[in-house]
Amino acid sequence: MNINELKKQVSLGEDSRWQFKADVHNADSLAAELAAFANSEGGAIFIGVADDGSLPGLSSKDVNRINQLISNTASQHVRSPLTVQTENIPAGNDRIIIVLTIPKGIDKPYFDKNGVIWLKSGSDKRRVNSKEELRRLFQSVDQFHADELPTKAGIDKLDKLRFRDFLRDIYHQEFPEDPQSLTRLLQNMNLAADNGMLNLAGVLLFAEKPEWIKPQFIVKAIRYPGNDIHSTTYLDTEDFSGPLAKVFDDSLAFVMRNLHKIQAGRGVNAPGIPEIPESVFEELLVNALVHRDYLISAPIRLFIFDNRIEITSPGHLPNNLTVEKILAGNSNIRNPILVSYIAKGLLPYKGIGSGIRRALDDWQKIDFMDDREGCLFTVTVHRTAEKGSGKAVLSHEKIALQLESSGKSSGKSSGKILELLTDTPDMTIPQLAQELGLSTRAVEKQIAKLQKDNQLKRIGPARGGHWQVNK
Repeated sequence: MNINELKKQVSLGEDSRWQFKADVHNADSLAAELAAFANSEGGAIFIGVADDGSLPGLSSKDVNRINQLISNTASQHVRSPLTVQTENIPAGNDRIIIVLTIPKGIDKPYFDKNGVIWLKSGSDKRRVNSKEELRRLFQSVDQFHADELPTKAGIDKLDKLRFRDFLRDIYHQEFPEDPQSLTRLLQNMNLAADNGMLNLAGVLLFAEKPEWIKPQFIVKAIRYPGNDIHSTTYLDTEDFSGPLAKVFDDSLAFVMRNLHKIQAGRGVNAPGIPEIPESVFEELLVNALVHRDYLISAPIRLFIFDNRIEITSPGHLPNNLTVEKILAGNSNIRNPILVSYIAKGLLPYKGIGSGIRRALDDWQKIDFMDDREGCLFTVTVHRTAEKGSGKAVLSHEKIALQLESSGKSSGKSSGKILELLTDTPDMTIPQLAQELGLSTRAVEKQIAKLQKDNQLKRIGPARGGHWQVNK
């Protein structure tokens, strides 16, 4: 940086990344500033620049003293020690300005020598005073996750039938007979804390009534008339609670019943095709439930308007994740315990970072807004409407794709799947799709329905196992 670049930056004033100091003398005060920058996004202190933006600069003697002070402070007065950089900028008349650069910390949280944790607050700094702030700081460096937080719910709040079925289907294990064995198993599965209480993941996934324990972690759904939020007028509204699998099913059903159906030239007795593929909302609702910030006590909001559907999750994108990065397939797991269990089939979760891409493949009219100030992440799915009609319309190509996944895959296709698997139990889904002339997604949906209706059962793993058709 040269003097002209420095003057240009100084002319913009102080903010959360740039701070001015005419001089520094106190190591404790400087340590607090360094810790605040390191616990936030990093930044720089211009030493030799007054608060009003003037450039009095420093003498050579001052520069030597301050550089020694910086070195001692960063190594001895901040815990963990920081590696900082300094640059001396000539300011004319034998005066010098020090640019002290503090990186974003990788070992958060950083303390001053008195054990105080500092954060940047605009151009100033403040102490961390709440447990929630401290948890969020640990969360940002992957040292803490909200889904592992212990709750006040004991194992008696467990939905024993739901958990029994999960153990049997996924782990081929019987439900423990005594409370001690059950507690130990839940702890080993990362679903209970060391004190024997269910953690948040255990409550959200397997508690009988999660809303009695954490009433804020629900989905509030409203269908509004027109394109604006109304304070009293709505066409349909419901709050969805229960284990995450039930919340997902109920929320998806709410969306689908409020979408237009397109006949697309089919008979009057044939079910219509949804204006937007169901798969779009499967992906987006799973993302909202699994990746929301559970440190924020607020529900997910699902709003349906004439021209769009909005899904708003508490919490902005974590760490350095941006909308551009998630569109490219990048991800950052905020709730790893939830993700690990959802991936075992509790929800239609197909892989880290791929859900957004799959939703956009099926419907391109989706916008994403990361509101860091409001601490919200909103997905807007735009509906396509005829002018003046309010009725959504689909392109012939989109109708054809949906016909493949619904019309062809229903009735005759499910019967054909059972017939093929009766003759060849080890057929794979891609082989079935090729035989039937369907997409693998359409076959997966039909198999899931057949399994739910107890007409089909998978024996053994994906590789090396086989299908059992129940007569």
